[in-house]
Amino acid sequence: MARKATPVMLVTANVGSIFEDPSVMLKIWTEEFLSTVTRLEPKFVALHCQEVGGKNYEKSMKHVEYFVRLLMSSEELRLFDKIRVFLDEDYSSAENFTALGNFYFIHESVSDVLIWDFGALSFIPVKGKEVHSGNIEAVSTKEKSKFPQDFFPECKWSRKGFLRTRWSLSGTVFDLINIHLFHDASNFIAMESFPSVYCKNRRRALEHTLERFHNDEYGPVPFFVFGDFNFRTDTQGVIKKLTDDLKPVRVQSNKNSDNTKLQYRDDSSQIILSLGKKEFSHADHQSVFIGNDGHWLKEYDRELEPFDGRLFEFSITFPPSYPYEENEKGADRYMKTRCPSWCDRVVLSSTAKSLVSNIGEPSSVEYGIMGKSTCMGDHKPVYLKMELIADAGSCSETWSRNDFSSALITAQDMLDTTTITRYIHIKHSDSPVRIFKETTV
Repeated sequence: MARKATPVMLVTANVGSIFEDPSVMLKIWTEEFLSTVTRLEPKFVALHCQEVGGKNYEKSMKHVEYFVRLLMSSEELRLFDKIRVFLDEDYSSAENFTALGNFYFIHESVSDVLIWDFGALSFIPVKGKEVHSGNIEAVSTKEKSKFPQDFFPECKWSRKGFLRTRWSLSGTVFDLINIHLFHDASNFIAMESFPSVYCKNRRRALEHTLERFHNDEYGPVPFFVFGDFNFRTDTQGVIKKLTDDLKPVRVQSNKNSDNTKLQYRDDSSQIILSLGKKEFSHADHQSVFIGNDGHWLKEYDRELEPFDGRLFEFSITFPPSYPYEENEKGADRYMKTRCPSWCDRVVLSSTAKSLVSNIGEPSSVEYGIMGKSTCMGDHKPVYLKMELIADAGSCSETWSRNDFSSALITAQDMLDTTTITRYIHIKHSDSPVRIFKETTV
């Protein structure tokens, strides 16, 4: 008898700004996330976070444990008895730190779930609840990589990279990849051409990632990449559309070149669009970009074009996910710093597309934005709800069904499903070691 498809929810969230006021923002963010889980009723939830601990991570990394506790102790996730959390928190390790966090919640009704051990080259059963935090370089059930520094020559130090896990869910094998690509540092540079130098750097890093997954020793399998791609609209094209027949005036600052502005004015000298290194301000900013969910901007959303045929994305019907104001009163308003863009995405490999059940039926897939009217930070989380078919194995045919049943068994199988095992890792003598293990019931 064929097994039913599993409802799966994939969420990407750049959570950096919610750690700035953790007592309020973390709770609001968590409540919105959990309400979406309750509404969609998935049985497998994957949450990929970027900028875990916030931009001032030295001060706010301590709040990450509270964030994890809010999620794991919630009533909404009470029946998710299998949990895996991977948190790259060791900011003292500059050569490895990515500030990425992967959270996986599996419902008690899902009994056949395995996770890949990249060290043992074998699947192992998923039982109980595990949290890996600190320096997680030695944790073998994930693969993590920081992009080479020369990918982003304009940035002195970058946290950008990816964090990958591999799963077998009801006999279907796939990778889940958390990715964070480089941002646009200056509107002036971004508007010089398309693709901009920033766009080219993002493309190079994504190409590098896809090639690595295709050629690595673990064998290619269908994959889902969801994270902060930092994809931006064609800034040059957007400005041209917004300023047709307007006069550009450069306002030079004698004190600081970063304060130089380019203002586009109408015949009455009214400023319609003001641009700065970190300013993108239209006279009618909110209605221009929020009206009709910013649908007119889709024409300028072009960064996935070079990957056509290799990466697939469901139709976007939600407004740009960035940059929102970071307060409750402005929860549905854009900051006047960057041109609003769909930075946060969920994309699929061509083989992963075939794993989605009833893909042609509109009601079977929901691709949307979370917290449209709720303050979720400068990035709104983006989610994809779908149903994943069972017993599809791997498109690469690297493993057979017999390989799954003979997967490596670990001591974790003996743990009660109400037990939470937390591993804290540190770096010692250039080698990460586990120094503390705490088990609570």
